[in-house]
Amino acid sequence: MTTTTTSPVLTATGVTMRFGGLTAVQAVDLDVHPGEIVGLIGPNGAGKTTFFNCLTGLYVPTEGSVAYRGTVLPPKPHLVTQAGIARTFQNIRLFANMTVLENVLVGRHTRTKEGLWSALLRGPGFKRAEAASKARAMELLEFTGLADKADHLSRNLPYGEQRKLEIARALASDPGLLLLDEPTAGMNPQETRATEELVFAIRDLGTAVLVIEHDMRFIFNLCDRVAVLVQGQKLVEGTSEVVQSDERVIAAYLGTPFEGAPGAEEAAEVEAAEAGATAGATGGTTTGATDEAQRGTTARTEDGQ
Repeated sequence: MTTTTTSPVLTATGVTMRFGGLTAVQAVDLDVHPGEIVGLIGPNGAGKTTFFNCLTGLYVPTEGSVAYRGTVLPPKPHLVTQAGIARTFQNIRLFANMTVLENVLVGRHTRTKEGLWSALLRGPGFKRAEAASKARAMELLEFTGLADKADHLSRNLPYGEQRKLEIARALASDPGLLLLDEPTAGMNPQETRATEELVFAIRDLGTAVLVIEHDMRFIFNLCDRVAVLVQGQKLVEGTSEVVQSDERVIAAYLGTPFEGAPGAEEAAEVEAAEAGATAGATGGTTTGATDEAQRGTTARTEDGQ
C-alpha cells in the first residue's frame, strides 16, 4: 500500500453537478495523493463519469471546487491537462486514420512550445522540438508494449491494444494524475491482468491514478483506497477490506434498499440526464489539442458501449 503523508495532487471539495432539477453528483469530497491508486466504484447511474467530467473541466460544477496541487483548476479541459491531469474515456476515442505514433504525438500538444510560425518555417527549434516529442512518444510506446506497431493505423490494433494506446496518449502530457474511465471494459482476463500490471507500472513512475471500474476483483486488487458513489453521493471511502465489508455497499450492488436510498424512478432519471449531458458534451479526447481536432474528425473508434 502507498502511504499518504504528502500533500494531495487532487483535492475535490463539495463537488455538485445538477442538470436542470436533477442532481447527478452531490457534495463529493475526494483527495488523491502522489503515487496513490484510488478506485471509484458504484452502480450504473451513480455519477462516476459525471464526477470525472467535473474534475477534468468538461463540466463546470454547479457547486464546489477542484484543485491540483493546491491550485484551483479552471473549467477548461486543455488548461486542466496543461496543469497536470490527463484522462482516458469509457469509449475508445482514437484517431482511427492516424498511426499509433501520431496518436501519441497528439498528446504532447500541451508540452510543446512551438507556435504557428515555427511550424510553418520549420526552423532548427521546431525540428529539435519535433525530434524530442517523437523520442518521448516512442518511450511511451515501449512502456506500453506498442513500440513495434508505431507505424500501424490505430484502427487496425486489437481492442486491448487500443486501450493501451489511449493510456499512452494520456501519458504523453506527462501528468501527475491519470484518470482512467473503465480501462478494462470489454477485456478478457489476460488483457485485464496486463492492464493491472500497466497501472502498477504507471504508479511506480510516480504518477497518481484515479480509476473508475465495474470489475470489483480488478479494483480491490489494484487500489490503495476505494470510494463508493451511490446516486451521486459518496457512500463510503476506505481500504478494499473496509469497502467490501460495508453493508450499505453490499445493499447498493445487490439492489437491496437501505435507509435514504433513492427510488428506481429517481435513479433512472439521474442516469438518463447524465447520459444525455455526456453525449452532448464536446471534447471526447485526452487533451485540449485532441479536443479541437476531434470536432473535425469523422472517423472514430469506439467500443460500442
